Amino acid sequence: MPSQPSRELERFSNPHPERDYVVHMDLPEFTCLCPLTGQPDFAHFMLDFIPDQHNVELKSLKLYLWSFRDEGAFHEAMTNRIADDLIGLINPRYLRLLGRWYVRGGITTDVLIEHRQPGWQNPDILGQLPTVRWAQHQPGH
Repeated sequence: MPSQPSRELERFSNPHPERDYVVHMDLPEFTCLCPLTGQPDFAHFMLDFIPDQHNVELKSLKLYLWSFRDEGAFHEAMTNRIADDLIGLINPRYLRLLGRWYVRGGITTDVLIEHRQPGWQNPDILGQLPTVRWAQHQPGH
């Protein structure tokens, strides 16, 4: 049976909760609708997080992102909603979600969200997070 969109995110236990490590995910195929015009909006998300006790399961994340394709939302609201849902699911030590919303009316929108657990610090590992080079993630590049 083919997969269907789903808002049910799943998680699994972190196999190494004693260690800080970065999980990087490149999510280039997000689609939702403009809440004003109903036309499709496209985004490329880049997710970095340092798990605590749980990680997000990849297939559920794919189906979750797919579930928004017929929903209207502003770029800022949608990016924050995705971040909030991930934070609520896995409560990471650190999370950064960067959304690159493709051009509409000659304007691109980038939305960056960062979250840290209270009291968590590890400046050494934060300095190792991947640097985003947006030119590599634009259509036609």
